[in-house]
Amino acid sequence: MDLYSGHINKLIDELSGLPGIGSKSAQRLAFHLINMPGDKVNRLVKTIIEAKENVRYCKECFTLTDSDRCPVCANERRDHSTIMVVENTRDLAAYEKTGKYEGVYHVLHGAISPMLGIGPGDIRLKELVTRLEGNVGEVIIATNSSLEGETTAMYISKLIKPTGIRVTRIASGVPVGGDLEYIDEVTLLRALEGRTEM
Repeated sequence: MDLYSGHINKLIDELSGLPGIGSKSAQRLAFHLINMPGDKVNRLVKTIIEAKENVRYCKECFTLTDSDRCPVCANERRDHSTIMVVENTRDLAAYEKTGKYEGVYHVLHGAISPMLGIGPGDIRLKELVTRLEGNVGEVIIATNSSLEGETTAMYISKLIKPTGIRVTRIASGVPVGGDLEYIDEVTLLRALEGRTEM
């Protein structure tokens, strides 16, 4: 039996289809939207439509942007000879928040996953190889520490090494504030292998 009317149920169904939104959150959002003033709802709808119509991929790094080149690629003060390869735009944003990385990025929009039928041709590797024809000195591989991320990192490394371009991998290990007894063996091994001089 439906608890709410058709329009409310439809709104809850649409909202619960969004990533990270369960049925309870969808209900809360639906009732919040229904109780919002009409002009705010219209502004939200207009903003969503404008974003959908105007956001596209940067022609250099393939992150999401609303112009031909994203702000990072358009910034001449960035080190364009260093490219950090990330899986998605959210990973790029995470590194940008540190304020410490001064190179540019390349967004793959996924990772190699034979189990899911995602091969090298299904992510933006061809575009990365094209970028390497320019003045590139180092490629930093910053894919996730998952099986797919590691597979992708190994593939990229084997693809680039013959060109003579330096290929590095971000370190991974024990998170700040993490208790060693709760950390898995692979992470502990990575932390040990990635140790630095003090």
